[in-house]
Parts: sequence; structure tokens; C-alpha cells
Amino acid sequence: MEPTWFDKRPVGEVRPGDHAWLAYGTPEERDRVIGAFVADALRTEEKVVYVTDAPPERLPGLTGPRTRLDLCTYTASGQLRVIPRSRACLDGGGRFDPQRMLETLNTEVERAFDEGFRAVRLTTDHSWLMREPGRPDLHRVLGCEHQVGDAVSPSTMAMAICQVDRRLCPPDQLAALRDTHEVLVEVNPEFDDGILRITRTFEPHGLRIEGELDAARHSVFAQQLSLVAHGRRRVHLDFSRLGFIDLGTLNLLAEHATGLDERDALVLDNLPPDVENVIEMVGWHRLPGLARGRSGAADGPFPGPEGVA
Repeated sequence: MEPTWFDKRPVGEVRPGDHAWLAYGTPEERDRVIGAFVADALRTEEKVVYVTDAPPERLPGLTGPRTRLDLCTYTASGQLRVIPRSRACLDGGGRFDPQRMLETLNTEVERAFDEGFRAVRLTTDHSWLMREPGRPDLHRVLGCEHQVGDAVSPSTMAMAICQVDRRLCPPDQLAALRDTHEVLVEVNPEFDDGILRITRTFEPHGLRIEGELDAARHSVFAQQLSLVAHGRRRVHLDFSRLGFIDLGTLNLLAEHATGLDERDALVLDNLPPDVENVIEMVGWHRLPGLARGRSGAADGPFPGPEGVA
């Protein structure tokens, strides 16, 4: 369970002073978050500083139809600044130098202020540190993160997202790195009208449903379910933050499950007990395409009457 002092929010709500953390599990998750972080800045009067060895045209999430940005124009104007690691954070021997990283970021923030940008967005991916032979001591990386946080948090114009591929990092090290940040960042919602919020999840693949799912929102829910299920064998729906769901929505779920191939499944995670009881009462738990997921039980079909508390 995440400690209560973390503020988890969509990437679109990152603000100056935020030292944010993204531990992504798939390239798509990284692209959706970092692509939005960079693209939002380029469409406004904000500067982006990206420490990476990748060229601008290969930055995450900036090459598809979602963005359609002329990156050459932004690099030429200086609004997008891509700095290779050798110049930003490596010493003469090619080793990670936390102090040089901090000096680079401070210099870039000052330069952005002098250039008249209203804000500057900083980001880098630390995954290379986790897979390089002779990687630096974790304490040095943690010390760097603490210093970056100390520099960014009081700022009125700088914000940062530190990235890492969580598949490359042992759980204890991942937790230690996460704890040096105040904000955990995630993808922007697919839909949010203040009553219902639908957000993509990546591990497992699916949607998180928050708020109230009523008749007025059936069409948008059905649309998002169709999009996320396209070409996928297994789709998870997380109802842990669900406040209300009507019978019509449950009927939509049953109709979707009925149309699935016998090897596919719509997995319902963290169902409220009363909703689970309704599903069983009307017999939908017998549908082969509907499965109960996380809630203290293993992934699998719904239990029979004797298995429901």
C-alpha cells in the first residue's frame, strides 16, 4: 500500500514545484505519461529539458497521431532542449555524477528563466543506471534525487518527472527511489466529468473506474471498454474506487462477456460485495467470459452460491 504522504495525480495536473515519480511497467505507459508531459509544455510557453541519449524524434510518446508536433522547430527555438548524458550527468570516466546532474538542472532552470519561459519541465529516465555493469551505488542515486527534490520543490517555475522501468529494479530499491518523491504521476484519464473518471491501467491491462457509473454514462463507458478490449485476450476492470453502479452497466458487462471468445475474459477486480451479490443473483457469474479478479481471491470464475459471503 502506498504511504499516505504521496500525492498521486494525472500527468496533466503536474505543477511547478512538483518532483514527480513514474515507475512504468510497459513502453506504452511511459509514452502516454511522458509524451503528454512534453507535448503539453511545447504547446504552451513552457520549456522542456530532457536528459537522454535519444534524439528528439525518438522521445517517448511524441511520434504518433496523438501529438503531431514539429520537433525540429522546437529544438531550433530552444523550447525543447535534449541533453546527452555525457554532458549532463557523467564524469570524465563515463560514470554517473550526481553533482553534475544537479548543476545541469540548476543551469537549465536559470537559463529558461532568462529566456522568458513561464515554466520549465525536467525529465530523465534512470533505467540505464539499473542495467549498466558497475552501476552506481544506490545511495548516490538517492542522494541525487533528494538534491533534485530540494531544488525543484520550492521553485515557482520548475517541475520534474523522474522515470524508471520498474521491471529492471528490485522491489526494495524501487521503493527507496519512490520515497524520494512527493508526487506519483500516472496517465491522464480517458474520461472525467467530475462524476465518473475512467483511467487506463497497464499492469494489468484495462481500466480503472472511479465515481458513479449510471445510465447517463453508459455510452462513454461502452466506448472505452471497446477501445481497451480491441485485440486483447484479457481485460481487467478495477472497481476499487467505484461509488455507484447501476443495473444497466452490469448488463453492458454481461453483453460484452457474452460476445467474447471462450479463451478470453473480462476480469472484474475489487468488486464491492453488494455488486458481486447482484451479479450472482441474476446468474451472470455463470458466463464463461466473466471472471472475478483481485479482491483477496485468485483470478478465476465467480464462485457458486456457497462461495459468496
